[in-house]
Amino acid sequence: MTVARYAPMLARTAEAPFSSPDWIFEVKWDGIRAVAYAGETLSLLSRNGKEMAGQFPELAEIRDLAPGCVLDGEIVLLRDGRNDIQALLTRFQETGPRQIEADSLRLPVTFVAFDILEADGTPLIRLPVEERRRILEQRVKEGKFLVRSVAIRGDGERYYAEAVKRGLEGVMAKRLGSLYEPGVRSDAWLKVKAIRTCDCVVFGYTRGEGARAGSFGALVLGLCEGKQGVYIGRVGTGFDDAALASLLAVLEPLRSDEPTLADAERGEITWVRPRMVVEVAYQAVTRDGRLRMPRFLRARTDKAPEDCTPDQLGAVRNLLLYQARRDFSMTPEPKGKGEAGGAGNSFVVHEHRARHLHWDLRMERDGVLKSWAIPKGIPGAVGEKHLAVATEDHPLEYLTFEGTIPEGEYGAGTEAIWDTGTYDTLHWDGGKVEVFFHGRRLSGRYALIRFRGGGKGRYARKDAEGKDWLIFKAGDE
Repeated sequence: MTVARYAPMLARTAEAPFSSPDWIFEVKWDGIRAVAYAGETLSLLSRNGKEMAGQFPELAEIRDLAPGCVLDGEIVLLRDGRNDIQALLTRFQETGPRQIEADSLRLPVTFVAFDILEADGTPLIRLPVEERRRILEQRVKEGKFLVRSVAIRGDGERYYAEAVKRGLEGVMAKRLGSLYEPGVRSDAWLKVKAIRTCDCVVFGYTRGEGARAGSFGALVLGLCEGKQGVYIGRVGTGFDDAALASLLAVLEPLRSDEPTLADAERGEITWVRPRMVVEVAYQAVTRDGRLRMPRFLRARTDKAPEDCTPDQLGAVRNLLLYQARRDFSMTPEPKGKGEAGGAGNSFVVHEHRARHLHWDLRMERDGVLKSWAIPKGIPGAVGEKHLAVATEDHPLEYLTFEGTIPEGEYGAGTEAIWDTGTYDTLHWDGGKVEVFFHGRRLSGRYALIRFRGGGKGRYARKDAEGKDWLIFKAGDE
């Protein structure tokens, strides 16, 4: 059995249910994500690498029902046919062996396997999702505590409506032909939830008043963007007395004499080290990147703070910098709708005759156009390397934009489309992007590699590091 370890592939959030013959749809379970390694012994690893096999001894049957396999799935706890996340999290935190054994009999969990990553030492992640599902059905037998996820093709809206009717969290949509991208929050997987939620890091709390005089008024929330915190607002509703007491007991030992989050709204705040994660429901994201009408749902002891990134909020958050830099009464550039687009794979290259001639590469991902400024243009020969500086995300409408940005405006100059087409994602994470372009001029396999400690390029943001990349044609082998 291989000793390789796989970081779970992550999903983006869809704005609404949708149907498409190019997608399959499964139930989205509200549980604890786990990768199961069924070798001579069973290993169950959470997203942050915690070993959980001892926590859920009833799941030992996976070793016999899926021998030699590595499975991706969700641990869920069902009571009276309903998903009980609070009971599951209580079991997750239990440490006493006798209590763990008693709970495994009284409140048993189920492992819902929805993907297979390896079989008998052979990695399967480079196979399309439909092929992995076929292998999953062949290799994995269902048991008392192990089941396979059921998927349908095409009719996502009906499937979503039925899931919500049954009290489930929503559905997962997976694009046919997509590969498994370990550790990547990919637009090939979309979660369609009945309510919008966000996993947030607690950076502080305000003083309680009135009935809450002995507790706190609101939690100060942020997300993690690299090593920096991003303020997204406060939540002061959704707490019962038990939640207030338990949260305060965890936060008190984390108190900090120094502020731990920049740009938070002014007021008397007790700062804490960013260690606690809470799940918050919200109605929308405002133009300034704040959660609108947030409501506390629960603490998430199974989530790590570094996993709580702005990606959860979609294109609204991503387009803030683009919109803040432009006066749309002056520039003909599209403002963008400020909402996530589809899971497309289009690209455009603009020849930008600004103060310094350069070319802008923009690739559709996560509902926006991820963008790089390339002073010397796209390399044409295999191995030729050019500097590419990451700039702010652009709205999808920029795929067809051409025009002249007036003097005095950000990016002043003429934007003309140099090439456009589609691309296939071969790899995409924070340090490396590898794609295969299908354009009129741009064709073949290309890679973008981030410089460590970059960020000094002409077009780079002054408030962020690591914006300098190398782009090169990698060949088609």
